[in-house]
Amino acid sequence: MSHSMVHPVASQDAPAIRRIRIPDLRDALRLGIDDFLATPTQLVFLALIYPIVGLMAARIAWGGDMFHLIYPLVGGFALLGPIGAIGLYEISRRREQGAQTSWVDAFGVLRSRAIIPVAMLGLVLLAIFMLWLFTAQMIFDAAFPDARPASLGMLMRDVIDTPGGHWLILVGNAVGLVFAIVVLAISVVAFPMMLDREVGVGEAVRTSVRAVLANPVTMAAWGLIVTGGFVLGCLPIFVGLAVVMPILGHATWHLYRKLVEAP
Repeated sequence: MSHSMVHPVASQDAPAIRRIRIPDLRDALRLGIDDFLATPTQLVFLALIYPIVGLMAARIAWGGDMFHLIYPLVGGFALLGPIGAIGLYEISRRREQGAQTSWVDAFGVLRSRAIIPVAMLGLVLLAIFMLWLFTAQMIFDAAFPDARPASLGMLMRDVIDTPGGHWLILVGNAVGLVFAIVVLAISVVAFPMMLDREVGVGEAVRTSVRAVLANPVTMAAWGLIVTGGFVLGCLPIFVGLAVVMPILGHATWHLYRKLVEAP
């Protein structure tokens, strides 16, 4: 069973990777916006998951006297974005085939042959998210080894005005960048590919990494677009994610189409 999930079609050649440029990113975003505008009701329904979960995460951190982890929680939440976008990929796939779509189709992935490998990679991203929070806590403890700030105001003051706070900003964001690069590399193509073809986790992840390595500058630009969109979406207490995340999710499907040649 494990062999069939990871290598379901062992004899097929590795998919060919295309070289793409910045205009391809703009085109993927345009197509993502088209998908969003074509089926806005179900997309808003799905995307409300993001602000709700984000607010819950912030409330847990605040209520548990762990306000110093709010920033890592919000930033790390983007690491789980590809999991939440699975339904959006399915809608884009069906629209691409000319089929009528509704919000129910977003849950069609649950009946897909790809559900097991998708769930496996989803667990990997969840583990990376938990590892990020653990790492963020370690970095914070190293920055402030003597005492933990008693309030959010004190935390902000210490981060801005102390050497430990400056170290926290530099090291924390640098390490967070590494986590973000890893997630982008292993998932940007993998999730759409598993929905589109009979491939397992291993081949999907390898293809995703190959696509990123073949287009380092363009994919770095895509990472900046995703990060910028996520930041803008978070500003009005996460509500903007109800628009940003569906567009980025649909655009990722079209980016996959541009990166990987059809079989």
